[in-house]
Amino acid sequence: MSSAHQPHFHERPGIAVEPHLRPWKFRRASRVVIVGPGEQEPEVLLIHDSDPGLAGSTWWVTPGGGIDGDETPAQAAVREVQEETGWVAGEADLLGPIAHRVARHGYSDQVLEQDEWFFLLAVPRFRVSTAGHTEDEQLTLKGSRWWPLSAIAATEEWIWPAGLLDLVALGDLPQAWPRELGLEETESTVPIAGATPRTA
Repeated sequence: MSSAHQPHFHERPGIAVEPHLRPWKFRRASRVVIVGPGEQEPEVLLIHDSDPGLAGSTWWVTPGGGIDGDETPAQAAVREVQEETGWVAGEADLLGPIAHRVARHGYSDQVLEQDEWFFLLAVPRFRVSTAGHTEDEQLTLKGSRWWPLSAIAATEEWIWPAGLLDLVALGDLPQAWPRELGLEETESTVPIAGATPRTA
């Protein structure tokens, strides 16, 4: 745990505001693609998330979150995995960072711009624990699911990042790490259009 722990993304009011009035927040973040063996094919653990200010809005996302204080991306990755799933990993268990991007997420109450590092973590299939979730996460996170790779390819549900299967495949291509994914602005419940960079 970092000595300079910062509030989590979900520790916010969650009350919708006019799109142009949303605060624009910046942070560094780590995300972890957790892969486990399924009965017939590998599976990826995804978290079911929601926008508290926009009823009915949900998506599936890889575990992860903001980098606290003087943490390294790898330190944040293992901390976030433990907090969000209960699985205790070490930095040596991580592969990567396998990819990097800047993601701008538009929500009903804010725009969050993240400088994101992706890691890969291979684990045995385990039961997720929510004991480490904050009170706000308990309200916004709807559950979790192990997704077979074929189900990810076929689903019409919203999965962030959209190129998740490409990240899984990067596990076999260490010479390509970290792959630069550029800027992503489509993962938004409320479009970013109309918002301007500003602090909270």
